[in-house]
Amino acid sequence: MSSETLPAFIESSNVERKQSLSEEQEKSQKPRLGEGFEPISKRQMKKLIKQKQWEEQRELRKQKRKEKRKRKQLERQCQLESNSDGNDRKRIRRDVVHSTLRLIIDCSFDSLMVLKDIKKLHKQIQRCYAENRRALHPVQFYLTSHGGQLKKNMDENDKGWVNWKDIHIKPEHYSEFIKKEDLIYLTSDSPNVLKELDESKAYVIGGLVDHNHHKGLTYKQASDHGIDHAQLPLGNFVKMNSRKVLAINHVFEIILEYLETRDWQEAFFTILPQRKGAVPTDKACASSSHDKNSASVEGGLDSDSSDEENSRNELDSQYEEKQDKENSSESTVNSIPH
Repeated sequence: MSSETLPAFIESSNVERKQSLSEEQEKSQKPRLGEGFEPISKRQMKKLIKQKQWEEQRELRKQKRKEKRKRKQLERQCQLESNSDGNDRKRIRRDVVHSTLRLIIDCSFDSLMVLKDIKKLHKQIQRCYAENRRALHPVQFYLTSHGGQLKKNMDENDKGWVNWKDIHIKPEHYSEFIKKEDLIYLTSDSPNVLKELDESKAYVIGGLVDHNHHKGLTYKQASDHGIDHAQLPLGNFVKMNSRKVLAINHVFEIILEYLETRDWQEAFFTILPQRKGAVPTDKACASSSHDKNSASVEGGLDSDSSDEENSRNELDSQYEEKQDKENSSESTVNSIPH
């Protein structure tokens, strides 16, 4: 190549290089200018569609929220109308009249109970607290001699007890802050029967779950401390299949019910569980006398059948005597060493 043609060749190559560089720059700038035309993935496409649908349905969602608010308003209004007879809980709470009667659960028997019974006592106390909070005439509720196993169990399983309202929880014995003449210990072993409740008094319930292992203990303690004692008039109104000893929460709830109704019989039959087999004493007496009369009438009419039954009994007794003799002879034979 001649020296004359060399500069022309270099210049043309430089021009071509500049053109290629400008083309590359244009290509690199195109995606930036036309971002909306870039290819996107399926996932991004789905997101865009969802976003678009969300924006389109915004008004529809607002309308649904309005309808829901209106529906709830109507439901509340209907509920208030249906509870206009006074059964609404809020209405009841407004009508609460606190009683001046003090009701004490004596927890000084902690060392006499195993952990299983302590847990039962805790549950019964919880029930008493809940019922007193719901009652129309709540009492002045005291929990005394609080400590030991019971406190430990409550700390572990019911930490909210420290926030309980309308209850006096004290580590001291009740005799340390209540006058002796104001105290009445409720115990089923007392010969004294309550006729009515004196709201100026403090009634004590023994906090003991012992399954009758320590019978008469609460009565003995009341007598030793020189405290008045009495039992609920259960026998005057109720005939039960089981023993007359009631759970702590049952005694508590019966007193709450009596303060509301001033009727012992209604209080007993409202609170006592069905397993106790409780029936009114007048009905129990009538049914027992009816059973006796019917038995005597049947005996007078069916003399033949009774004679037949007696003869059967004689035969059975003779057979039993014979079997006893045979068994004794067999045992004698078996006892002889071989």
